[in-house]
Amino acid sequence: MKHMSESSTVRRNPLDHLMDLIEAGDLPPGSRLTETDLAQRLGISRTPVREALHRLHAMGLAEHGPQRGLIIAHLSYDQLRQLFAVREGLEGMATRLAAEHASRAEASLLREMVTADRALDDPGRLRERNKILHRQIVQASHNKFMIEALGNLRVHLSLLPGSTYTSAGRVAEAQAEHEEIVEAIAAGDGDRAEKAARHHIASGFRIRLKMMSEQEATHLK
Repeated sequence: MKHMSESSTVRRNPLDHLMDLIEAGDLPPGSRLTETDLAQRLGISRTPVREALHRLHAMGLAEHGPQRGLIIAHLSYDQLRQLFAVREGLEGMATRLAAEHASRAEASLLREMVTADRALDDPGRLRERNKILHRQIVQASHNKFMIEALGNLRVHLSLLPGSTYTSAGRVAEAQAEHEEIVEAIAAGDGDRAEKAARHHIASGFRIRLKMMSEQEATHLK
């Protein structure tokens, strides 16, 4: 396992490190969480790792596995529905606020980002670019509480396996949705921006439902 030096970890909460690993995909759903391995990986003692694991479990990011110990949680159908209901509302409002408060420089940056994405077709790369774009839109809301709320939600979204960009037609569809969102922000049109953002999240939710259904069907074979 990758070892992180003590000097790089003492300044940070081990929970933050674990959440970073989850968000980066280094600890995907189903990964076993053992105190000894994680302590070695983070370069710290087992006690703070144990405390961090308790907090992950309390947050719903870890669950009891089939064997002894915790694993990174899997999202159920109902949890997926709840997660996207909250995400649609929060991102819709964040995008409205971005349309109302984004500077010209921020709007220009968003346009540059979606323009650059036109040349990409790799699902993995697009997934990472998508995260960056959404974060930049939230930053442009200039609302610290919204930024914090969506930052917390983003970690739970990291529990979703795969990428919606692997679905047929999603690359072009998502690109068009992103461009509509950014143009609405640049125009300062809050109503249009929120509507476009909500549509974008709803589209992603439908694809996630399809992916989950197909995954369950595969397991039943």
